[in-house]
Amino acid sequence: MGSETTKAVPLTCHGHSRPITHLSFSSILSDDQYYLVSACKDNNPMLRDGVTGDWIGTFIGHKGAVWQARLSSDASLAATGSADFSAKIWDTHTGECLHTLAHSHIVRAVTFPSQPRPQLVATGGFEKKLRIFDLSRPSSSNSTSSSPTSPGGSGPSSPTPSYEIGPGVHGGPIKSVIWSTDLNILITAADDKFIRWWDLRARSPAATFELEGTPGTCELDSISSTASLSVAAGKSAYFFSGTQPGQLLKKITTSKEIAAVALHAESRKFVTGGGGDTWVRVYDFDDETELEVQKGHHGPIWTVSFSPDGKLYATGSEDGTVKLWKFCSEPYGLWR
Repeated sequence: MGSETTKAVPLTCHGHSRPITHLSFSSILSDDQYYLVSACKDNNPMLRDGVTGDWIGTFIGHKGAVWQARLSSDASLAATGSADFSAKIWDTHTGECLHTLAHSHIVRAVTFPSQPRPQLVATGGFEKKLRIFDLSRPSSSNSTSSSPTSPGGSGPSSPTPSYEIGPGVHGGPIKSVIWSTDLNILITAADDKFIRWWDLRARSPAATFELEGTPGTCELDSISSTASLSVAAGKSAYFFSGTQPGQLLKKITTSKEIAAVALHAESRKFVTGGGGDTWVRVYDFDDETELEVQKGHHGPIWTVSFSPDGKLYATGSEDGTVKLWKFCSEPYGLWR
């Protein structure tokens, strides 16, 4: 990664009207294409071309801020969690809402298992409950559930079947839910400062880890085969094994508050965004030094994610924009 990466002007993706809360890429599809979904407080998550940032479509239906949005690995489905007390599952080709999953409080986190056209989705939020919904058994009145409903999505339709994992364990709202590469493990990050690795067979934590602050982002690094887990909390970035629940590989403490972190394991670098300023920072993973400061956003940076090929990373800010930053020395995408 030479100095060439620093000189490349980032691509700015406009369209949202409120702060960006979360970004998520799909896997690389057969034609070397991949996609990006953005969650935003304007209620309207957006689907984009992951390489160019070009707008493809907007998912219309939520009645409150959307806190998290994720694509299935094959990009056929999107899941969103909202302040309207619902999670929604969307068809990314038609934009249709396939399921509205009612909750009794704000939904902060959604995740799919890493498999094509997944039939399960897990959610978490202010209920302090980790819930798994079975999408293969749709509600008896799907036409009702996919239409706009009252807050909470609690219309007259019978709900999509779900079950709770570990009732009463989370001591605070769940900020993030991640399906591990081992599909029997679900990972939660909660405001009680604990990361928990849930064994779905035992329905109990296989491991727990207490952070020194409330968690910001909690994401799997999808570029490397080992898929380590990166967590932001306070002024520290925590990096955990992707295969051994609870195994801390490294904790790196910086001088700045870190709200978001993403690791590029292959290049031994990681990127951070923070609530205290408007700059993106690139660090060396091994010697923990700050390598680059990227300026361009006009508000705090709440989310950062590498593309599945590791050639760029995306940042989402309080300023309502998504930016794509080149992370390779060769020509790529629109950077020629």
